Amino acid sequence: MFKTANVGSVDRIVRIIIGAILVALPYVYQSSIWDSMAVRLIVPIVGVVLILTALVRFCPLYKIVGASTCKK
Repeated sequence: MFKTANVGSVDRIVRIIIGAILVALPYVYQSSIWDSMAVRLIVPIVGVVLILTALVRFCPLYKIVGASTCKK
């Protein structure tokens, strides 16, 4: 599906955990920071992107900067 995987195992686990936290945060943590509609939308979207990049094992940003966390 994608060219070469560039997201390693530990990186995948961290991305899934942080992504899940960011998706759930606006619903679990009640604070005045969520009064802004932009913040309420952007934070979960970033979480979903992290989860998706972990599932497909490919990060476009890593590709741009030439980084990889996969063992070779």
